[in-house]
Amino acid sequence: MVKAKQEQEESVGIELKEFSIALGQIAEEKGISQERVIETVEAALSAAYKKDYGKRGQHIRAQFDPEMGSAQFFLVKEVVDETTRDFSEVGIQEGEQEEEAPKKRVYRREEEGDARENRIPRFNPERDILLEDALKVKNNISIGDVLEEELESHTTFGRVAAQTAKQVIIQKIREAERESMFADFKKREGEVVSGTVERVEGRAVYVTVGRSTGVIFANEQSPNDRYRVGQRMKVYVVRVDSDPRGPGIILSRADKELVRNLFSLEVPEIFAKTVEIKAIAREAGVRTKMAVFAREEGIDPIGSCVGQKGTRVQAVIDELGGEKIDIIEWNENPEKFIRSAMSPAKIIRIDLEREKNYAKIIVPEDQLSLAIGRQGQNVRLASRLTEWQLDIVSEKEDKEDTTEEDALSENASVEEEKKEEHSLQEEKREEKEEIGEEVKVEKKAKKVSSPKKKKA
Repeated sequence: MVKAKQEQEESVGIELKEFSIALGQIAEEKGISQERVIETVEAALSAAYKKDYGKRGQHIRAQFDPEMGSAQFFLVKEVVDETTRDFSEVGIQEGEQEEEAPKKRVYRREEEGDARENRIPRFNPERDILLEDALKVKNNISIGDVLEEELESHTTFGRVAAQTAKQVIIQKIREAERESMFADFKKREGEVVSGTVERVEGRAVYVTVGRSTGVIFANEQSPNDRYRVGQRMKVYVVRVDSDPRGPGIILSRADKELVRNLFSLEVPEIFAKTVEIKAIAREAGVRTKMAVFAREEGIDPIGSCVGQKGTRVQAVIDELGGEKIDIIEWNENPEKFIRSAMSPAKIIRIDLEREKNYAKIIVPEDQLSLAIGRQGQNVRLASRLTEWQLDIVSEKEDKEDTTEEDALSENASVEEEKKEEHSLQEEKREEKEEIGEEVKVEKKAKKVSSPKKKKA
């Protein structure tokens, strides 16, 4: 009988070891660490042991040895006293036998007015142990510590316990997979990844990226894109949120950073950081303006981005569905930078107001519509690119404005002259009045001072 029991234990040990290997393979496929696999096995064994051999309320911990394929089980209890647990009781339920009383205690309810935050948990002998009892087992132990008592090892479990273990394993594997995917994609925020269109629901497009699925909402879609199931495309990872059903991956095809990352993939000089993309202004599906700058002498930043016969920029244009891309050279001089940003329009003169970040751009009459662009697109993108407020004026309008300003200036000067002349006249009049007053005063003074002649 003893020999049969040993053979049974050995066979079960082999099964546990094979079970661990199988879980390891699953974990490798799903990108889960070996430590998480062991945690999953231990949680499943703890649930199965408690189902068949434990009691309700107990906290059982399993320690699994993957090399030996064996497991140990421990009953975990927390060391408590009267300050951390509620021991109050009011008796037994009506109709119970005296011998059943210890099993079914009726605890006192909190009195009305007891503060919720002041409540402490009830004492549970299956999960808690008093300090004086714990000191009998272990000397150096205190309140809040955990005491573990090794339980009898069992290697056979019933059908219900096995089903419980299976559910625990499935749940733990899913949790670990979600955490693994979230950690993986969280690192890839702000990057471009390749994906496959999985399905289209309404205006939302779901794209499979790696082991997870992201979504492109309507406001993140390019008007040029036409989505079909199975289509491969590059998408920009905008944000990754944690979600109980898996990582919430927000993707974009309209973000300007998609253009930056695509050029980084196509242009080795940008990847090596010898050429830098200083600024991008984009209206998805229509046009993009990009300012580039060479960090090293002897490198043509525009030529690097365009590539031989336009192969590099054409690859980005094809990925964006034919979107037009203007590549200009960045310049720290605002006037030169604005002049480049306004291409292909020709510019006569630029008047800058640096305090207001405002620029008045004068262009020939035949270049006005080209400078403004369709529905103001060219000047709008140039304004975003340079971060200056741009005002486009034709040469004729500028001359008319200048003539009006000159006329106004002349009128103002005439008015000023009239005011000055009137002011001078007023001053002269006041001076005359003052002189007249002084003469009158002197005459009166003379009359008073000269004596009158007596009659003979």
